[in-house]
Amino acid sequence: MNFMALSLRKLAISIAFIIPVMTATLPVVHAATDFQSILNEERAWAGFTSKRVTAGDVDWAYSEGGDPSKPTILLVHGLGGSRDNWNRVAHHLTPYYHVVAVDLPASGETKIAATYDLQPATMTESLRRFVETIHIEKNLNIAGHSMGGSIAGLYASLYFSDTQSLLLVDTAGVYATTKSPYLKDPSLLRNFVVRKPGDLKNVLKIAMQDAPFIPKDIFDGQEKVMIGQAATMSILVDKLIELNKSYTPDSFATVVKSIEAPTLVIWGKQDQIVDVGVVPELMSSLKDKRPPVILDNVGHTPILEAEQLVVQAYLPFLAKAIATPNKFAAAPAPAAK
Repeated sequence: MNFMALSLRKLAISIAFIIPVMTATLPVVHAATDFQSILNEERAWAGFTSKRVTAGDVDWAYSEGGDPSKPTILLVHGLGGSRDNWNRVAHHLTPYYHVVAVDLPASGETKIAATYDLQPATMTESLRRFVETIHIEKNLNIAGHSMGGSIAGLYASLYFSDTQSLLLVDTAGVYATTKSPYLKDPSLLRNFVVRKPGDLKNVLKIAMQDAPFIPKDIFDGQEKVMIGQAATMSILVDKLIELNKSYTPDSFATVVKSIEAPTLVIWGKQDQIVDVGVVPELMSSLKDKRPPVILDNVGHTPILEAEQLVVQAYLPFLAKAIATPNKFAAAPAPAAK
């Protein structure tokens, strides 16, 4: 891969954390063809094929790879991200497992109606319909980053008999011990909306400990796209700010305490959005937990900044979790005589 292609790929995986490409009745600003081609290249490199399916009232876009006869891993992205955030990690998973990465409602290429209720609980229910539709609900290993971690955790708590393991990466939530200004005052999430030149540089500094080099012409072109997306991003952020008012640390802890699956927590030590100081609080509510993995010199996006370290921790945990029977799983139906 030449230097320009490599830079484009780094750009794609970096800003995918921030850009929600909204669809359906919301306005859409399409990225440049080169940008889309790099995303497609990244998916193929990860061992993925892009697919679509309608489940309930959501038209889902997702990536699928690996051997369908192997245990399944479902990868869930965070706020403003997409399934492509997981491509670097998935590259190391698809040779051994059946892997599905999904665009959540109102993210990536997944389409929803304007009346869709953008609450974590609603998205979790929709996610369940999705996994049932593509028949991966049994013995599911689910992994979530940031807001996707909250959704993955809620899924595991609700569908514990079908959840084999849980991976939480820099998981968003309502924490009593947080020092993060973005968790103390969710209205500050509006700072992640790119409205004018220069905003993208500031956002990347917050989201990543070591943002990749991006050629100026490519950077400027993508910043223009994101400025065009500002109104759409604002809609989503405002909804989440309003929803956050109805949650408390106690209600969040109640959900975490109801998770039965073996759980691995991975965190970037320099996360400025969901600070590492909340990890002990999260761990105290988990039942079946492993020692947390704290990654030094990593920000809010370990799955992009340090994917090899994420995989090094995740693969042995996953192998052990898969080998351990889920005591809550329904007994298989007796064979017909």
